[in-house]
Amino acid sequence: MNEVSIIGLDLAKRVFQLHGAHPDGSVAFRRKLSRHHLLTFLSNQPRCVVAMEACATAHYWAREIGALGHEVRLIPPAYVKPFVKRQKNDAADAEAIAEAASRPTMRFVVAKTTAQQAGAMVFRTRDLFVRQRTQLINALRGQLAEHGVIAPQGVLNVKALADIVEDTASGLDLLIVETARLYLEQIVLLSLRIATLEKALRDEAAQATTTSRLMTMPGIGPVTAMAIEAFAPAMTTFKRGRDFAAWLGLVPRQNSSGGKQVLGSISKMGQRDIRRLLIIGAMAVLRSVSRKGLPDGSWLAGMLSRKPRKLVAIALANKMARAAWAMLSRNEDYRAPVAVPA
Repeated sequence: MNEVSIIGLDLAKRVFQLHGAHPDGSVAFRRKLSRHHLLTFLSNQPRCVVAMEACATAHYWAREIGALGHEVRLIPPAYVKPFVKRQKNDAADAEAIAEAASRPTMRFVVAKTTAQQAGAMVFRTRDLFVRQRTQLINALRGQLAEHGVIAPQGVLNVKALADIVEDTASGLDLLIVETARLYLEQIVLLSLRIATLEKALRDEAAQATTTSRLMTMPGIGPVTAMAIEAFAPAMTTFKRGRDFAAWLGLVPRQNSSGGKQVLGSISKMGQRDIRRLLIIGAMAVLRSVSRKGLPDGSWLAGMLSRKPRKLVAIALANKMARAAWAMLSRNEDYRAPVAVPA
């Protein structure tokens, strides 16, 4: 009974709070340790469960602590919060983590490998550069609009702005021209870096079997395939494709009671990066079929005839998520659905 069965670990940059509990839930110890002493302390503990919130640096510590022989459990922070008693502090957080991890119905996050985190870093760096480029383009358009220079939105129309800025007949003040050139130089630099990262993503996606298989599905390209590879756990984690779609947040939000189902729009819960890319891919598929047409009797044709375009895109993204689960679970390439005649 004196053995420690579970340790709740509240992560930080330098000082970590630990809460050890016996099998009956009673307190074994409460310790505060520096970063350098954490692994030494845990290596001297008997093999037990070490629980942490799935937040920044959690996956690194999960790999390091798991190498010591402990069973590591990562919990979404939102699932830990209900177990915090009264005042919030590091000791209360560590105790809440230990309590939450001991619940038999608790859901855990699978620790990521180094390769998955490397892919996630490339993906998120590209995403950051794209946002920064968009901010610069919007700022430049707004500044030039104050001087009567108007151009359409989008990165493809930056050249039109550059031509106007460099045109001596535009009548722009020299200070405006020089400042606009700073914007344009930064936009070009970010575009080059984005292209470099996209090439790295394409190369990685072409080499891996899973990403190559995912790219056989319409609407999934190298970026989406690499995002699924980097952010999603193994498909064996989910019992069915519906569970994977729900994990992404591509299912309606429920507000049901008394046996009556009330379904709303999709929630903001779930994996945002993959969900956003699947919806973008679904919109691309809809644009493609609007040009090429659809066979009569197909599911997509029926949906487009009854529902708004964006709602159909969400439903199609849900089907894409389920299909991705089936492809990776069964090691099969994408098979286009066959329309059933009425």
